[in-house]
Amino acid sequence: MRDDDYYMKICLALSRQAAENGNTAVGAVMVKDGEIISEAEEAVTTKNDITCHAELEALRAAVNKLGTINLSGCILYSTHEACVMCAYAIRFYKIKKVIYLYNANYLGSVSSSLPLLITNEVPPHWSDAPIIVQFKM
Repeated sequence: MRDDDYYMKICLALSRQAAENGNTAVGAVMVKDGEIISEAEEAVTTKNDITCHAELEALRAAVNKLGTINLSGCILYSTHEACVMCAYAIRFYKIKKVIYLYNANYLGSVSSSLPLLITNEVPPHWSDAPIIVQFKM
């Protein structure tokens, strides 16, 4: 069975690809039942769209592939801590677990003063906070 290290190495390869394409070096992978459902690199610069963070790109692809907005059986891997924008989507799509490598100090949804990914002060229809793991290589 593949482990967290395997998926994080894919995220890192995607982040290098993003940087080569002129974007911030971020990569993300969505996994369900040990299978990669989607993967994405940051595309803000190449698509000229601030919403094209790697995490959101991976979420969009997973929703399209699975045909549902309920991704409660999925794990999101990312090279970086989700920002507040991405955290909103993670909570909306009910991601059960988020594993990331690097903190995002100013707008990180776990480590900053805006902890949207882990707070319980959210609308009642949102999912519970996902399990959060900061990966150590």
